[in-house]
Amino acid sequence: MWIAIAALNLAVAVLLGAFGAHGLKAHATDVQLSWWHTATDYFFYHALGLFALAILAKIIPLLPIKTSFILMQLGILFFCGSLYLMALGLPRILGAITPIGGAFMIAAWLLLAWNALKYAK
Repeated sequence: MWIAIAALNLAVAVLLGAFGAHGLKAHATDVQLSWWHTATDYFFYHALGLFALAILAKIIPLLPIKTSFILMQLGILFFCGSLYLMALGLPRILGAITPIGGAFMIAAWLLLAWNALKYAK
């Protein structure tokens, strides 16, 4: 199931990237396009991270990755989602949500590192 979720995230990242490059370009400001670009970059990085976690779960079933996976998915939703919404013209106050998503992403990677160190022992 986790590989499917990661693959769906990657497909959505491609769709949103294409929309930003082709559909949004004529209607958005440079700042809005910058937000869109940043959101798409981080979406791809972390969707690939989800894919890596899903593969790790198959290769090393004893490595606990579920919480990292959930935190990373939440990070995508909060970080990228808030930037996408602002790029579409919604209020900039949504930018207050962006760091929460970033914190989820950081926590996901740190938790993975912690669990990997514990597993290695």
